[in-house]
Amino acid sequence: MDLRTKVERAQRLAQLHAEHTPLVLPTVWDVWSARTAADAGFAALTIGSHPLANSRGAEDQEGQTFEEVLAAVRPIIAAVDIPVSVDLEAGYGQEPADLIAGLVEVGGVGLNIEDTVHSDGGRLRTTQEHARYVTGLRAAADDAGIPVWINGRTDLFARAADAAGVLDEAIERLRALEQAGADSVYPVRIQDDDKLLEAVTGAVAIPVNSTAHPVKHDLERFRRLGVRRITYGPLLQLAMTDAMKDMLGPWAP
Repeated sequence: MDLRTKVERAQRLAQLHAEHTPLVLPTVWDVWSARTAADAGFAALTIGSHPLANSRGAEDQEGQTFEEVLAAVRPIIAAVDIPVSVDLEAGYGQEPADLIAGLVEVGGVGLNIEDTVHSDGGRLRTTQEHARYVTGLRAAADDAGIPVWINGRTDLFARAADAAGVLDEAIERLRALEQAGADSVYPVRIQDDDKLLEAVTGAVAIPVNSTAHPVKHDLERFRRLGVRRITYGPLLQLAMTDAMKDMLGPWAP
């Protein structure tokens, strides 16, 4: 894929975010699932770290090296002619410039970056540390001449015993990511809490990403709560696992 195509796909991904409220980006994990989602009419995709790891017999939470992830996503991106974003966890210990270089080399035009540093004992980056990393990603993408879409994720809600109790800190993190150059923000594990979703969508000007289950959740509800971007995380793969078990059950010995 040449530079012009990469730039065009990155620009198209940004355009889709502006056109759709919310933009639904199916989370895929191999060539088959990517082609299936594209054939279903979706205009862009994400590759999730959890389903990708499952499909390869690896562990999530940076159980693969950056080089292994790049090798795995390259054929997925090449199999479709639409923009693809890649979940790059906490960055696999890479400097921002190296992370962007690897991503764009395989044709990715968007990324997730989270604040749980799996390579360092699973600690949570501080607000400013995570923002600095995103600033580095933004600068590296600018230097590469490709407007890579950066989806800044925080795991703060997921790690808290009382999610509502960390709302103010979470909003501080999301706003810091916005100021650092993130194009969207992703507070995980609050997809079932209307009050928290509405609070975070009202706190930032850029799109808020929510995880969704393709069967159990309702698109209109997310729209009503101000969610402007939806991905499935591991939930599409899990839903398909349940469906496959139901289909195969009658045939099992």
